[in-house]
Amino acid sequence: MGLLVMVVGLVLFLGAHVFTTRREARAKVIARLGEGTYKLVYTVVALAGLALIVWGFAAYRHDGGWIQVWTPPKALKINLALMLPAVIMIVAAYIRGRIYTVLKHPMLAGVKLWAFGHLLANGDLGGIILFGSILAWAVFDRISLKRRADAGGPPIPVGGVGNDVIAVVVGIVVYLALAFAFHPVVLGIPVIGG
Repeated sequence: MGLLVMVVGLVLFLGAHVFTTRREARAKVIARLGEGTYKLVYTVVALAGLALIVWGFAAYRHDGGWIQVWTPPKALKINLALMLPAVIMIVAAYIRGRIYTVLKHPMLAGVKLWAFGHLLANGDLGGIILFGSILAWAVFDRISLKRRADAGGPPIPVGGVGNDVIAVVVGIVVYLALAFAFHPVVLGIPVIGG
């Protein structure tokens, strides 16, 4: 049951994100509903999807429905090392500096690295569906950005190396919080020494 709930959540969450890449359809919906209502509906659908993903994955892990597809070799358990640059990239999407300029879309780069690392570390069906879907979406979204006529938009202010230092420091703090608090306490999955 948990796996099905997670899949429904993925359809809602990723479906909302994919819909934003369909610019003509999105523009028609905004024209019909108004931008504020569109953003509200988008947010509600995405948050509902995220909640179902989290709840469904937790239920899948704990309801005895765990399905092991393959066992990742110890050499592939490098997820802990991949997460630090992934988190820094995601932070650099908001604290824009040279990292932002070089990567162009650091949020998507970070999400791809995060999903790829988790795919390497998880050989169960739920993990493969969850992280594989998110990785596929991030790849799709990056490709769609290259093809969208409105992808350029107005120039975004970008800071210098100081912003990169801040992004790295904040990224390290978030990484440590995820490793030592979020993963073991919230998810019940220890990543260090577990």
